Amino acid sequence: MTNLPLLLVPGLMCDHAVWEPLLPRLSKQSTFTVVDHGSADSLAQMARQMLDSAPPQMLLAGHSMGARVVLEALRQAPERICGVALLDTGFLPKAAGAAGEEESRKRFALLKVAREQGVGVMAREWVKGMVHHARLQDEELIERIILMFERKTADIFACQIKSLLGRPDGSDVLRAIKVPTLLMCGRQDTWSPVTQHQAMQALAPAADLDVIEDAGHMAPMEQPEAVAQSLERWMARC
Repeated sequence: MTNLPLLLVPGLMCDHAVWEPLLPRLSKQSTFTVVDHGSADSLAQMARQMLDSAPPQMLLAGHSMGARVVLEALRQAPERICGVALLDTGFLPKAAGAAGEEESRKRFALLKVAREQGVGVMAREWVKGMVHHARLQDEELIERIILMFERKTADIFACQIKSLLGRPDGSDVLRAIKVPTLLMCGRQDTWSPVTQHQAMQALAPAADLDVIEDAGHMAPMEQPEAVAQSLERWMARC
């Protein structure tokens, strides 16, 4: 077991349920805490409040938006972070012009559904693009994801959308990383594809890149054994 505590940072509208399937294995390697972003409405604020309550030295693993929070924590306090794992994520800011406008439109359309029809209705539509297509018939998995979203409110959704639309460019942080770094994503992640993680590795060439087979954006919930094994290898390097 490493002496370094592990902070697990969930993504957009996610909570402990993303990490839960991994915990029996990870708990043998380290003590861990699952971060709660509360009502923070910027990635910088999420990172700052996480660091304010964190131990002096730590490992950070983030999924999706949570990995962007990890990059912001590295920007704010690199001397406190001894290793990072970035799962199913990205590093670029919102695109300029029509592409950025289309991203905003899609995100606000989902928020409108969440406000007018409920988070659960929004989640049932949203989840269709979040997992490997073969898992869409896995009722137990889909219900766990939907219930996780339903534990968050539309107001929290709005705060987190604001955070993502205002996301900074993480290129400089990736170039400056000096600690053991893992990049990981599902082979069938259409939100944060393998090519995006390869671009991140080009900026941080010392990082390991693990691609999880038969998994989409929710790789930790879809293929927990493979994800846990990857994280264990990373932690052994820290």
